[in-house]
Amino acid sequence: MAVISVSFLSDSLGRTVPVQVILPTDKMSFSGSLKPAGPFRTLYLLHGIIGDCGDWLKGTAIERFAMDRDLAVVMPSGENGFYVDQPWNCAMYSKFIGEELVDFTRRTFPLSDRKEDTFIGGLSMGGYGALYNGLKYAETFGSIIALSSALILDEDFLQVEEHPRYPSQSEEYKHSCFGPDLTEAVYGEKNPRTRVKMLKESGTAIPAIYMACGDKDGLYAKNLSFSEFLKEEGIEHTFEVGPGFSHEWEFWDQFIRRALDWLPLHDAVAGMSSGNVGIA
Repeated sequence: MAVISVSFLSDSLGRTVPVQVILPTDKMSFSGSLKPAGPFRTLYLLHGIIGDCGDWLKGTAIERFAMDRDLAVVMPSGENGFYVDQPWNCAMYSKFIGEELVDFTRRTFPLSDRKEDTFIGGLSMGGYGALYNGLKYAETFGSIIALSSALILDEDFLQVEEHPRYPSQSEEYKHSCFGPDLTEAVYGEKNPRTRVKMLKESGTAIPAIYMACGDKDGLYAKNLSFSEFLKEEGIEHTFEVGPGFSHEWEFWDQFIRRALDWLPLHDAVAGMSSGNVGIA
């Protein structure tokens, strides 16, 4: 499996941005003849708060999981911006994820341009980003993977924390991400619930959704509530719970693999690697 570090000038963000890309183009079969050429099914995979484009490679076995499934994985850096457009910061993170990054990677690498072959996923802040942008760009992404999603846009978000424990709890941070009107953020188009209702009203097909969260995670109640909301709206989805897990890499390593098994991937051929050399 080839792991490629890329940087390119982003018009949406107004600067050069780093991206990590996993490509199965160097996959070798035991006969030595297999050289996949694509176009590959692709997962755009988003990191959580205080992370970067290398988080998934360091925290999980995503490289091995992707190789086993002939899946390309694109991992951008989203800083701490929740992957939403922030014109007040001259940073259009949502446009970057849903439009520019997809266009750039499809022009640069042998990736499928079909919706049914294009997926978006993430953890924590990236889980929110995957749900929000997967729904916003429902014509681009066929499936959404949301692990331990930071579904923070509810009435709790409007409460002022006198002594915030986390950056996301400070008023300055909230406004930097979601703008001057936090009530609009909670009830407007940045809330995935609103996005679901907008898609239903327009008659647009909603991407398949896979959610998972540990039952000891501080975000579990919010994830369960969103799953219940989807049920009430008649949206078929999968929601899995990890007993005993909190907000941790051990959970994400296990459940990104389960999520990849859930995706519509098939026809992968076993390949040779340092951990699989065919010795009996």
